[in-house]
Amino acid sequence: MIKPLTKLIGALSSNTRPGAIAHAVSCGILLGFIPKDNLLWYILFVFILFMNIQRGAYALCILLGAALTVFLDPIFDSVGYSILTIESMRGTYASLLNVPFVAFTKLNNTVVMGSLVCGVIAYAPFYVLGRLFVWAWRKYLAEKVRKLKITAVIKNIPLVEKIAGMIGD
Repeated sequence: MIKPLTKLIGALSSNTRPGAIAHAVSCGILLGFIPKDNLLWYILFVFILFMNIQRGAYALCILLGAALTVFLDPIFDSVGYSILTIESMRGTYASLLNVPFVAFTKLNNTVVMGSLVCGVIAYAPFYVLGRLFVWAWRKYLAEKVRKLKITAVIKNIPLVEKIAGMIGD
């Protein structure tokens, strides 16, 4: 858990493209929203790893998205229910479930479908927020955080020094 966090802090201050960090935030939130007990989650997880994103932000935002799901599950359930009960789509849903391995994605589950749709809708706003955060961090916050006394104390912890040395190599 510490390694992705230190990589993210290093990437925020380095020449890492802001878009790579913002995409990692959006992809992590999207994946964090989706329940982890289905094939869809694993397929998206592996697919996103092949993208050019900042993996520390990706890992942390998966955890953030999963923490937010506790509060958003009722919304995901109602959105998924409204999508899965569209009368004109019944035939499509039935034929999809007859395709091998599609049933393992659990897209017929209201929470899975709702979280996927809400995650896709939330992708653009989280991308914009990620870009704004990277801009604000680089322009205003990084220097202020470096000057804090707590930062100096944390840097002197032996484990943190060792991790920082590993990242610097």
